[in-house]
Amino acid sequence: MPVDEPHRVLCHLDDLLERRGMTLAALADAVGVTVVNLSVLKNNRAKAVRFSTLTAICEALDCAVGELFTIAPE
Repeated sequence: MPVDEPHRVLCHLDDLLERRGMTLAALADAVGVTVVNLSVLKNNRAKAVRFSTLTAICEALDCAVGELFTIAPE
């Protein structure tokens, strides 16, 4: 698949936040990222994420990368 085509990566941030009883604003404070940037990620509009941000999100939510992201079937 060419890189220019839409990706199939799905972000499950909403589910993880709900299970942890945490708000997006609280996660933004914990991670040091703006609510707007997390919202872009949460709504599957992000085109990239820094490994440092990903690490911080997973640490704050006590989750693995595979719980945060999955790949949708074709």
